[in-house]
Amino acid sequence: MTGVLASRRSVLAGGALVVAFAMARASAGQTDAGTKLPGDLAKFPWLDSWIAVDGEGRVTVFTGKVELGQGIKTAFIQLAADELDVAPENITLVTADTARTPDEGVTAGSHSMQDSGAAIRNAAANVRLLLAQAAATRWGVPPSKVTTRAGAAHAPDGRTMGYGPLAASLSLHVAARPDAPLKSAGDRRVIGRNWPRIDIPAKLTGGQAYVHDMRPPGLLHARVARGPSDGTTLKPGDLEDVERLPGIVKVVRDGRFIAVVAEREWTAIIALRRLQAAGWERPGPALPARDLHAALRAAPSQALPVFDYPGRPAPAGSRRVAARYTRPYLMHGAIGPSCAVALWQDGTLTVWTHSQGVGPLRRSLADLLRVGPDKVRCIHVEGSGCYGHNGADDVAADAALAARAVPGHPVRLQWMREQEHGWEPLGPAMTVDLAAELDGSGHVAGWRYEMWSNEHNSRPVSAGGLLAGGEIDPPSPPQTSRPIPMPEGGADRNANPLYAFPNAQGVYHFIEAAPIRVSALRSLGAHMNVFAIESFMDELAQVAGADPVAFRLAHLQDERAKAAIARAAERFGWDSRPRGVGGRGCGFAFARYKNLAAYCAVALEVEVDRQTGRLRARRVVAAVDSGEAVNPDGLRNQIEGAIVQSLSWTTQEEAGFDALHRTSFDWSAYPILRFKDVPDSVEVEVIDRPGQPFLGAGEAGQGPTAAAIANAVADALGLRLRDMPLSPERMKSAIDA
Repeated sequence: MTGVLASRRSVLAGGALVVAFAMARASAGQTDAGTKLPGDLAKFPWLDSWIAVDGEGRVTVFTGKVELGQGIKTAFIQLAADELDVAPENITLVTADTARTPDEGVTAGSHSMQDSGAAIRNAAANVRLLLAQAAATRWGVPPSKVTTRAGAAHAPDGRTMGYGPLAASLSLHVAARPDAPLKSAGDRRVIGRNWPRIDIPAKLTGGQAYVHDMRPPGLLHARVARGPSDGTTLKPGDLEDVERLPGIVKVVRDGRFIAVVAEREWTAIIALRRLQAAGWERPGPALPARDLHAALRAAPSQALPVFDYPGRPAPAGSRRVAARYTRPYLMHGAIGPSCAVALWQDGTLTVWTHSQGVGPLRRSLADLLRVGPDKVRCIHVEGSGCYGHNGADDVAADAALAARAVPGHPVRLQWMREQEHGWEPLGPAMTVDLAAELDGSGHVAGWRYEMWSNEHNSRPVSAGGLLAGGEIDPPSPPQTSRPIPMPEGGADRNANPLYAFPNAQGVYHFIEAAPIRVSALRSLGAHMNVFAIESFMDELAQVAGADPVAFRLAHLQDERAKAAIARAAERFGWDSRPRGVGGRGCGFAFARYKNLAAYCAVALEVEVDRQTGRLRARRVVAAVDSGEAVNPDGLRNQIEGAIVQSLSWTTQEEAGFDALHRTSFDWSAYPILRFKDVPDSVEVEVIDRPGQPFLGAGEAGQGPTAAAIANAVADALGLRLRDMPLSPERMKSAIDA
């Protein structure tokens, strides 16, 4: 990264300014006073890692995080615009390019604002201070007398100088100061406002918004040939016959890896179908298709403690309540199949990819191609759907191998729909056992939590984490399956309830061997764990004869959690809600994502048709507290999206498979929420806390929504469903039982 950053450093001219700033200790993002720089500025403390100002005053902001539809590009521009005193439209944002931006790892876990946003904000404040000091030196006035606005410095006597000439006189290759003054709330013009998202217009109008839309000159098209799903292989086909097809440029083979490169996309598809006609087989053991959750619980596992809060045993006469909850395997359900464009030229690879981690992908591709990382460049371009570790990294590797075989030509490789559904890593299945004791006053006096699941993150860190890595000759060693440690966790994310329970223990039964390829799905284990905990809280409240909202508040000590719950309940009209009338019911749920990110409370009303079992979400109200809200409307977008996505997961989605392979190869076999099923209304109340740290919100709503749905169904039907999906078939079966 040092060599890359040096390529955009300007020549030092204002030496005195640099001396003043360089006194900060940059080695670990620490100052001489030991104060830590915010976010990822601690990893990359040099200002030119984040900000560039050219001779015309144009500003470029760099981030290692990627836009996934969560709106961070807009929020980052808002942060930089306010702290630099420039108009947002005068800022260019460069996201996740291994040749230009800091390596901020993977964009995941709702970390973008707290890691990259905090870094950009502080870096921009530092640059503004440097520019003001440069102007003060030129004018011979105290720096405190210089003000900045509209991309220029202003002296008390009316003299003005634009940022361009000032920037030309100094270097930004200096270490950031953690005490650079940030704008006060009263001085902000952009932060906290509903700023139009810059990623929306092209998506709305059918413009070039995604990597799928790229068509560079000389483009060739490719397809990769595999069996129908993970765990299967194609039988040998006649490669020479395929290579003789008109329009075929190359058939690429390396071990079991096979791809076809053609002048036209349809030609590549015809060649793929010819290769698939040879048939396929499953060389490994059969899949546990009949009783998935029994197989999970019976699999060899390692018991890992999640939490342990000692306390007195529950008093004699306490009421014991127990329940089991399950979630099936889930797909990411990307609307656009995974795609990448790759170019191999002069021994160097460039890949345009919708991977959520271009830095780790770069290292994995270098390992796959057996070249140094300096020979690989990964540039992020949005994909049409992501939500975790789908096929983005794998398709980048496929494209890289195909491009290496036809040097000098950009190659666009896109998976087919059935390949996306058959080969993407699934969100792992999960089983949770819960038990609790209620004392005489209706309070929880004991809590036991046990959960069974595989790892929830197998993102590639080497060639062994890529599909192609296991197919080339010789194959790369597979990555080792490991649980993600707490406090963030993987399968056990949010298994530790925020409630103040005495005598509480939680255990994660980590299952290393997975029968199906699994990895990170948006929110990881939080979706299931919050579903289980918050469903169980309603069951406990019913046994205690307490209102579900009041029961939650009685077990909380976190004041911000209480405020979020109260706000959602008030705006929903919880006390006057319809209760179990005509198949209508209301549910409530709450969680703080990872117990350290955003707070989110969800109240909703559903209607269940007893004749068909179909569920209709009528009204949803949510309250979210993510600290300071940079773009409140963008934050609402995130929670609205989480609600709709979780409604789909919780009521419809389930990946199917038989003993040989997956069986959900299209949208008919893997239904997702359609427009007709979207709630009639969704309201999101943003609890803005100016000056408070950013708290990640992109995955805060999935768990509470899932539990609120289950609780609303229980209210509507008087029946408790604990196994996802709460499908019409499952609902009708429970009604008829």
